[in-house]
Amino acid sequence: MSALDGRILVTGGAGFIGSALVWALNRRGLTNIVVADFLDPRATWRASVPLTHNAPAKEKNLRPLKFAEFVEADALRTRLRADAGAFGKFSAVFHLGANSSTTEKNEALLRDINFEHTRELAGWSLAQGARYVYASSAATYGDGSAGMDDRDDNLARLHPLNLYGQSKQDFDVFAQREGWLPRIVGVKYFNVFGPNEDHKGDMRSLVNKAYQQILATGRVQLFKSRRPEFKDGEQMRDFLYVKDAIEMTLHFAEHPTGLRAGGLYNLGSGEANTWLTLTRAIFAALGREPQIDFIDMPEVLRGKYQYYTKADTGKLRDTGYVRPMTPLTDAVRDYVQNYLVPAKKLGE
Repeated sequence: MSALDGRILVTGGAGFIGSALVWALNRRGLTNIVVADFLDPRATWRASVPLTHNAPAKEKNLRPLKFAEFVEADALRTRLRADAGAFGKFSAVFHLGANSSTTEKNEALLRDINFEHTRELAGWSLAQGARYVYASSAATYGDGSAGMDDRDDNLARLHPLNLYGQSKQDFDVFAQREGWLPRIVGVKYFNVFGPNEDHKGDMRSLVNKAYQQILATGRVQLFKSRRPEFKDGEQMRDFLYVKDAIEMTLHFAEHPTGLRAGGLYNLGSGEANTWLTLTRAIFAALGREPQIDFIDMPEVLRGKYQYYTKADTGKLRDTGYVRPMTPLTDAVRDYVQNYLVPAKKLGE
């Protein structure tokens, strides 16, 4: 029995990973989906990039997709607080909505969106027996000095580098303390890139930013390293294609072994690649020779920059997830040639 057989709620469903997840559900023939997000410019959106800038691109993400109902995120929250049955019964809830700005400085607003709202939806989902999968983050691992082990239940060992990561960490710890974590799934996305991220401003992936730089100047800018053990451009990240990220996410509601899983799971490629490797793949996808400049890292990032990330996906594999990861060069080529160059969204 799949949790996708009934009604499905996707928060953040007009955003990057959320709209990709709706697209993947559509490809499975599923349309009984309620999408929640911020689109109305009059809505109270608390993020670094104004909604008036976000709205058009996020609306474009939704246009090719099929779903039963759209509800503004604030309205979802308000109505559920007043009446838990306001939207009917769901079999699966994917809570992907968040303030995802890693440079956000307003701690109270991050806590409201990333902790309080996540807590409210988790409690509501558990009460009605819906499968609850929520977005934690690899940002909870901080600089990685305490490891990036999703099998280690000692969450207190982790020290995020920014308020965004801390807000995600706070809910993980709360869910563990309340005894909820074995009954829900928190997915820790590493560096996800792919179609439908245009609205994210400074939070877009390097692939998206580099493509725009190449169109404008023929060159790409990368940050210089400020640590001697990493040469310029050789800082390493686990880059994950969004199409792989959503398959992993859906696994926890679609497959019997995934349905039995609970707790926190790393979602990454399982490989660490340098920014240079990624950038060269972008130029290759465009049929161009790499032209790369190194620039100073902004002051705001210097003490909060992750120099190395790599997801151990063994715990995910133990739940029966068997799909192969898309090789980085293949993923970049698909994104650049089939989405960025023709300016297409998923589903078009």
